[in-house]
Amino acid sequence: MTRPSFLESVVGWLREGYPQGVPPQDYVPLLALLRRRLTDEEVAAVVDELVASGAVPVGSVDIGASITKVTDALPSADDIDRVRQHLPAGL
Repeated sequence: MTRPSFLESVVGWLREGYPQGVPPQDYVPLLALLRRRLTDEEVAAVVDELVASGAVPVGSVDIGASITKVTDALPSADDIDRVRQHLPAGL
């Protein structure tokens, strides 16, 4: 099954910014940034792809907890700035 083009471009964008994988402290701010541009379903698809590829070493329970954290309490401006520094402009 082929990945949708949005998924390919988002995952490629994230891999460019995080070639060694996403560090745990950036999960929540990264999800918050993605939710500004993508639907919840699209964010879940991106996270599933990152987990499947090993870029984010977490399971579905951890993903659900992170998404809940994003919806209940947004990360600080410093967290978001740290994540933005990793990612190239363009999403």
